[in-house]
Amino acid sequence: MRTTLKIVLPLIVSVGSVSLVFAGYQVRNQRRILRNDLARRAEILADSLQESVERELGRGQERSLHRFVERYAKREHLKGIAIYDTAGHLLAITPGLEPALPLHPDAVTKAIHDDKGAGEFLRPEQTSAPQVSDAVPVHAYAMPLHRDNEVAGALLLIHETEYIDLQVSHTLRDALLNALIQTLLISLLALVLVRWTFTEPLARTAKWVRTLRTGQPNPPPALLQGEVMEQLHHEVTHLARDLHSARAAAEVEARLRDSNASLWTAERLRVSLRDRLQDQPLFVVSNREPYMHVHDGNKMIKMLVPASGVVTALEPVLLACNGTWVANGSGSADREIVDAHDHLRVPPDRPSYTLRRIWLTDEEDKGYYDGFSNEGLWPLCHIAHTRPIFRPEDWLQYQRINQRFADAVLQEMADVDSPILLAQDYHLALVPKMVKEVRPDARVAIFWHIPWPNAEVFGICPWQRELIEGLLGADLIGFHIQSHCNNFLETVDRALEALTEWDRFAVSRQGHVTRVRPYPISVAFPENSRPDVGSVNAGALREVLCDEIGIEATHLGVGVDRVDYTKGILERFRALERFFELNPGYQQRFTFVQIGAPSRTDIERYKNFLDEVSSEADRINARFQTSRWKPIVFRKKHHSHEEIARFYQAASLCMVTSLHDGMNLVSKEFVASREDERGVLILSTFAGAAHELSDALLVNPYDIAQLARTIHRALEMPEQEQAERMQRMRHTVRQHNVYRWAAHLLSDLTEIRIELVERVGA
Repeated sequence: MRTTLKIVLPLIVSVGSVSLVFAGYQVRNQRRILRNDLARRAEILADSLQESVERELGRGQERSLHRFVERYAKREHLKGIAIYDTAGHLLAITPGLEPALPLHPDAVTKAIHDDKGAGEFLRPEQTSAPQVSDAVPVHAYAMPLHRDNEVAGALLLIHETEYIDLQVSHTLRDALLNALIQTLLISLLALVLVRWTFTEPLARTAKWVRTLRTGQPNPPPALLQGEVMEQLHHEVTHLARDLHSARAAAEVEARLRDSNASLWTAERLRVSLRDRLQDQPLFVVSNREPYMHVHDGNKMIKMLVPASGVVTALEPVLLACNGTWVANGSGSADREIVDAHDHLRVPPDRPSYTLRRIWLTDEEDKGYYDGFSNEGLWPLCHIAHTRPIFRPEDWLQYQRINQRFADAVLQEMADVDSPILLAQDYHLALVPKMVKEVRPDARVAIFWHIPWPNAEVFGICPWQRELIEGLLGADLIGFHIQSHCNNFLETVDRALEALTEWDRFAVSRQGHVTRVRPYPISVAFPENSRPDVGSVNAGALREVLCDEIGIEATHLGVGVDRVDYTKGILERFRALERFFELNPGYQQRFTFVQIGAPSRTDIERYKNFLDEVSSEADRINARFQTSRWKPIVFRKKHHSHEEIARFYQAASLCMVTSLHDGMNLVSKEFVASREDERGVLILSTFAGAAHELSDALLVNPYDIAQLARTIHRALEMPEQEQAERMQRMRHTVRQHNVYRWAAHLLSDLTEIRIELVERVGA
């Protein structure tokens, strides 16, 4: 019975709600009709009396006016008549009417002023004597009176409106009664039908399934009629036959839980994607390579692993499926390591997948990477008040290099049926279409790692149509957050003739469907981290770091960024300056360490920005520093993960003040590193991470005063509050780590393939 009620109750509520809404509409409509009818009758009556009153008014005999109002005040619902002069003084009025009127009726004033009829409904409290117990709402209608073609006064008709409220109450009573009867009848019928056609057959089927689960004899249920029930019977029969397989799968899952693999880990990602890919190789294409070979200065070749969350996430998948990664060979010794086909098996210690390198000249790299990608698309998408530069020659290089990447991918997948390709980032926006045109059977996804601006901003790009068409060659486009997906679909609406399906976030164009989804990227959370075992002593580590830097401080703050104008480094420094002005007690106690990796210094804007940041740090330090202390330590060089982790673990606070960012993984790296569950994260609301890490102190990086106050709040925050906030953020990062990002993105892509196969088969 409870199941039936759960199904029927929403129907009862829905029918009742609709009936009540309709009843309310009936009442409102009835009141409106009656009031309009009364106003119309008052206007007709006033018009018919106007000439007679003007004639009496012209004679100037007040007694005749009194006789007139007494003679005509005996109409239906007419409470009385009053005659006013132009000054608003009463000339004549029906006896007993005066308490029902305001001292100066607005209708009279308006009729005299506008020289046309005017009406209004008056409530009892609007009359001149609201204390009268029998005061009722009335309708007042005033008609101007003329003498010698000039307005000489006004005729006022007062009608009772009690009958309107009475009729409306009767209508409401009837409507509510009808609604109640309809709801009861529909609900009773629905109850009978649901029990007859749904719940009772389901109950019998459930009993049958129970016998299957417990190993008892399993006769089929007595009555399973109807298409849905027959399908259910068919599926449950298959379930019974596959019971042994299901139990085996449950045992495997139990083993994963016992080994702490209920979270997404590299191993679980490998196992999951191996099954989904069904022994098919995965192809990844990106500008950045997972392994780089460089000369170390002693005629020796050294291998480097570039810091990249993408490498961390995707390498386990490639290891599992013997895939191929196509990337730009940017290391000084890269050419010396590959074979004749530009291939290299990696990782070196356990070769499991293929790295295919392509080669760019300095001129090509300058146009494709420095030019169009980072002087054009990067500032365009980040809306960081740096004007994007679009040169036709850079666009030509961008097209050529995208085609070179696409050609390399097509060569690698030439012998693979229904290949799967995952392209990375804004450098390769044209690759999906280029691949799809040659291999329509390929399943293609691209993940856009930076923000996607609104349609008006993206329209600045002279080649926005070509870029969007290139992206729409993919079957799946991933962004960090939902608002970027929304902006992309709005851009498609504005730029192309395509069917944008907002209900399922997809674009249909020329027979091809592209799905658009958010996949918030993350970091690899330390799997065995426990705050009570092996935690780093933040105080001791801070002392060590201070000695290395050559300062004395009891509190450290840290910022970790590429020196990029989108990261809000200058705003951060100015907020620190304001903080020390307002809180001199923290001078010689708190130092902020800015780890700034120089970036894209071949681009003039980046080179100038590095100089600006250095100059600003020097200026602020000159104001406050002492022989053994300075407010800002700017370390403008590349740091390893291990070096950065030490600063994360020792810091009292970490500042992420991006002016605009897709995600910003520094915030998540800081949280993941704090096994002691201490420290405060100050996070820009314009970073995608702010959507997940709501326990950070969220700030507007453009508001220097707010940012300065937030620094003070972070340093003064009690340890208990720090722990509570950090615990919740660590739980979020742990549950939504980078392996989960890769699993969800690639799972959705493989499901598209399965759906297409089923559709063809059908």
